[in-house]
Amino acid sequence: MTDSIPSDELFFAETGLDREAALRLTEDALINSDDGELFLEYCQSENLVFDDGQLRTASFDVNQGFGLRAVCGETSAYAHSAELSQAALARAADTVRSIQSGAGDVSAAPPRTNLSLYSDDNPVQVMAFEDKVRLLQEVDAFARNLDDRVRQVTVSLSGEWQAVDIIRPGGHTVSDRRPLVRFNVSVVTGQGDKRGSGDYGAGGRTNYASFIATGDWQTAAREALRQSLVALDAEDAPAGEMDVVMGPGWPGILLHEAIGHGLEGDFNRKKTSAFAGLMGERVASPGVTIVDDGTLHDRRGSLSVDDEGTPAQKTTLIEDGILVGYMQDRMNGRLMGAGSTGNGRRQSYAHHPMPRMTNTVMVNGDANPEDVLSSVKSGLYAVSFGGGQVDITSGKFVFSCTEAYRIENGRIGAPVKGATLIGNGPDALTRISMIGNDMQLDPGIGTCGKDGQGVPVGVGQPTIRLDRITVGGTAA
Repeated sequence: MTDSIPSDELFFAETGLDREAALRLTEDALINSDDGELFLEYCQSENLVFDDGQLRTASFDVNQGFGLRAVCGETSAYAHSAELSQAALARAADTVRSIQSGAGDVSAAPPRTNLSLYSDDNPVQVMAFEDKVRLLQEVDAFARNLDDRVRQVTVSLSGEWQAVDIIRPGGHTVSDRRPLVRFNVSVVTGQGDKRGSGDYGAGGRTNYASFIATGDWQTAAREALRQSLVALDAEDAPAGEMDVVMGPGWPGILLHEAIGHGLEGDFNRKKTSAFAGLMGERVASPGVTIVDDGTLHDRRGSLSVDDEGTPAQKTTLIEDGILVGYMQDRMNGRLMGAGSTGNGRRQSYAHHPMPRMTNTVMVNGDANPEDVLSSVKSGLYAVSFGGGQVDITSGKFVFSCTEAYRIENGRIGAPVKGATLIGNGPDALTRISMIGNDMQLDPGIGTCGKDGQGVPVGVGQPTIRLDRITVGGTAA
């Protein structure tokens, strides 16, 4: 398969799969089901890693296959194969017929859309391999010469082009061609026996040109170095209950994990979310509005259509502190009487869809960010986060800060290391007392895991103040 094949013939031109046979088998397999689809995927991907002055990884992969799903009530049967052939599809059809117990009235197909949020150009084929290696070498040399304390530099470039066709009974077909790229620079610095590390990445649903222009990659290298030097000089973090200011942009990952998953439809239908049964009630401080928006152009979490063929939407989840919506795929939306919100997502053809976030954002408030910071006499300013753990049922979370500072008399003080934020998602929403007017989206680096599946996502928020949050620290 190559890009020269017309888009609507991609899955039928060079395989043993016949279009009419695929339509007929899909129709027959789902005849007594409530819902279902045939999901066809073809994906090219590459990954290059330049580490310690050498090209350590250079991979190129082609992945293709189909997944056939039948849904009856809240039960689904799913069969998938890397073999795109009529015989493989016939075997899958036999498998999914095992749960045929529905009313035989398949749910209406998603509405059509002309929404186009990104180019369908294949970023993997935009640059020659030699040019990509040359770029990584140039970035590596530049970063190493920025400061004599630099000990190690790692530069990576990854891209993929995913083509999907989604076929439903009646011949309803939806196609999407999705680019995705990411560029990343990591820097380790050292002074005596101290070490510091910094990392900066950017990406989105576009081609490499948006992130590898000279000025852009130099900015990325300098930012990775800055973070590394901050970590080099950081002191042990204080511990205890204190006011916390979270910076704009990437710190929204805490909201994504601690709150966002709890607003996905499946957890609420099964009543395993801390937000279950709270629709229409106040769950956050006044002024807190959170949306999931899959319609942002070129963003990492955006989708012109989701993996069930539903057009992307902007869904308000919390409005002025009141819970007003959940994120839904087709099955959970149908069972909850709400319909899909365009949040049915899957990692690949080998995975079934489920409700997942796209770009989850807290919208602007009206406070000046400087006023938010100056309002805290003593506390913590959290700029960036790394890993964390969340319990969806209870809402409890633990997140580690990768860049944080003391707040002393309303001003940013010394950098600290080893800080963790500990709390409960629903409770944290009620502790937001100030919301800045400086909302930013993350640079395009997020990947979300759920039930063993990973999908690209985006987050964003303005500067916010949380009152009396527990901070785990390393200071004696």
